[in-house]
Amino acid sequence: MDNLICYCYEYTESDIEADIVKHRKSTIEERIKEEKKAGGCQCRTRNPKGA
Repeated sequence: MDNLICYCYEYTESDIEADIVKHRKSTIEERIKEEKKAGGCQCRTRNPKGA
């Protein structure tokens, strides 16, 4: 199983690696920040560590 990096949006280590190959950098962090601004973050409930 692939390492889950983001519990809110279910991004995995492989997703980030593929994003870097495709865009020459990861755009996933930018997407997460935009979703958090829009109130879409659920880290406290989805992440087992609560962070």
